[in-house]
Amino acid sequence: MQQIVDLQNDPAFQALGVALVSIASDSLEELRQAGAAWAISTVPLLSDRERQVSAAYDVLQWAVPSGEPGHTFVLLDRDGRVAWIRDYGAPENGGLMYVPVTELTQAIREHLAGRQAR
Repeated sequence: MQQIVDLQNDPAFQALGVALVSIASDSLEELRQAGAAWAISTVPLLSDRERQVSAAYDVLQWAVPSGEPGHTFVLLDRDGRVAWIRDYGAPENGGLMYVPVTELTQAIREHLAGRQAR
């Protein structure tokens, strides 16, 4: 949840102009409670209990040492196609549960700049 809060509140991330949606395998009630406890107000928290969304995007394959899935970020274009994906839970990406906001923002900014240059 800290990741969502930090992204929600970061001006540099907000300046990217991308919509942020959190999709987790927690129940709706767990997400409601967590959203309230963490003061998440601008990011939709969606429940993927059956992991259908995760399977569709082939994410959440890796677990961090605590057993929780690492964070995967998917950037979709306006037509809903995957434009960029980074599975930070994967061993080659550090098996991260929390990605520093500056690192994530920079990666997305670079991807967006590359798309605009074309």
